[in-house]
Amino acid sequence: MEDILRPIYQERASLKSTLGILLVEKRDDNSPITDTFDFILFVIADEAEEAVFLKHYTYQDKKAALHIVKEDQLKEWLLLGTNRKVVDWIYNGKVLFDRNEYLDRLKTEIREFPFYGRKLKMGMEFAKLIRRYMDGKSFFEKGHHLEAYNHIVHSLHHLARLEIIEQGFYPEVTVWNQVKQMEPEIYKLYKELISSEETLEKRLELLFLASEFLIYSRTNAGSQHLVEIMGMKEDPWTIAELMEHPEVKFYSVDLGVLLEYLIEKKVIDVIKAETKGHEVYHRFYRVSKNF
Repeated sequence: MEDILRPIYQERASLKSTLGILLVEKRDDNSPITDTFDFILFVIADEAEEAVFLKHYTYQDKKAALHIVKEDQLKEWLLLGTNRKVVDWIYNGKVLFDRNEYLDRLKTEIREFPFYGRKLKMGMEFAKLIRRYMDGKSFFEKGHHLEAYNHIVHSLHHLARLEIIEQGFYPEVTVWNQVKQMEPEIYKLYKELISSEETLEKRLELLFLASEFLIYSRTNAGSQHLVEIMGMKEDPWTIAELMEHPEVKFYSVDLGVLLEYLIEKKVIDVIKAETKGHEVYHRFYRVSKNF
């Protein structure tokens, strides 16, 4: 099949905008990595009319897909973790073309995972974790056990991803295989939730208790990104200033519930300022002096 695809990728390799080309082959019939296609041609370009361009091909009984991705879009995926297949493609794809060792440097960057990028990603995962955990706990207390189950599964997933990132790795599609080796305690909680013979209500009750401790123990690491940004100025922050910050905006949708959690854990202090209304105050935020 590589020979059949050669004219396609050679055409792309001849363009000055092309930085690298990878060939990804389906590893087994049930693998989600290639979206059921037998082959993926993954082209990274520094300039393109569209952020993502796709073409599908067929040859006899085989299917192939061409993905042309702008470098800016790729960097956003890697930063936000919104397209985890791409990490697998870069790790395991066969290099067909590499301009000025671009792909070689990209593989090294992913493998070494610069610490600054880790802090931002940890902040994003921690915010999602707190949102899912708090929503799940609320559903559980109201007796909506299926909704609570859905949220606690997602919260454990974010907890697993947070652990993987903290240890210096990119979360892969098979995140539970990764965390099983790195943090068996989180994996054990997940297994107990999905396979225990206890009633759903009992499983959830135990999981919320255990999760609360695990989440609290990762508060410092998970909040580091936000705390460092808030420490950049002496004056307290408004919620609008925080949500408009170019990095905090990546998890601004969960910022409100994250702040309330950090206030409860005495990481963030609330500062009140008078308004014209009687006993109505503006609410500002700053990092606790005791943190």
